[in-house]
Amino acid sequence: MKFKFLTIVALASIVFTSCGNDSNTDDFMDGNPNAVARLITNITVVSAQSSDENRNITVSYDAANRVTSISDGIDSALLTYANDELANVASDGDNFSIEELYESPYDAFETGEVINYNSAGNPVNIRFYETEYDWYTNSEVTTEYRAEILYDNMPNPYFYTLQAAGAIEVMDNVEFNFSADMSAPEIVQASMLFPSKNIRKIIYTDVDGNLIADVTLDFVYNADNYPSSGSVTATEYDTEDGNITSIYALNYTYMAEN
Repeated sequence: MKFKFLTIVALASIVFTSCGNDSNTDDFMDGNPNAVARLITNITVVSAQSSDENRNITVSYDAANRVTSISDGIDSALLTYANDELANVASDGDNFSIEELYESPYDAFETGEVINYNSAGNPVNIRFYETEYDWYTNSEVTTEYRAEILYDNMPNPYFYTLQAAGAIEVMDNVEFNFSADMSAPEIVQASMLFPSKNIRKIIYTDVDGNLIADVTLDFVYNADNYPSSGSVTATEYDTEDGNITSIYALNYTYMAEN
């Protein structure tokens, strides 16, 4: 399975995990009581494999510091508001998933079921399924996999940007708000899968524990404990065709403090 390169269409649809009955806001604040609100304005992604994979992700805001658009130069999304709430996300591409952000080859965060949480309420083990075409049987085969997630003890850097896009409020109200403009199952999944901490590694195995892929993230953090730069090393292990490793450099820019 070939690794996806990073794209971003709707940052507001990013998916992660939180615990239990608390809202995503409560979980984030409880896990990061001293967190400083910083808004992402730009993320640059430089591929070591091909310049075709390079991305320059730009997040724009209005005078009230609400996200108005997100673009990576190829795909984009426009966000509109009504009565100070997110009303619509108009996208010219596919929905953005966390696997794309972390250069993952799988959809664990889109379809996964959390098996275990850590003490902070972040998922550490996920069960998920992938459907692929089997050329030997000429049919589609669905296979079960596992994902183990490790975290830095640093706040999720996307929380305040998602909050500025209205997405956190939508997820906090997921049990009560199933508006016609949103896909209820997608919102539920996003609310169920949102961490308070920043991911540093994802390890993918089959149900027997055999390693099939991993994604390692190495960040340099600024004084506010958010990434200023970093690298992503994604490896897919294949005993027949050989391993495939992809490397990306990341740089983060935040809105200047008032």
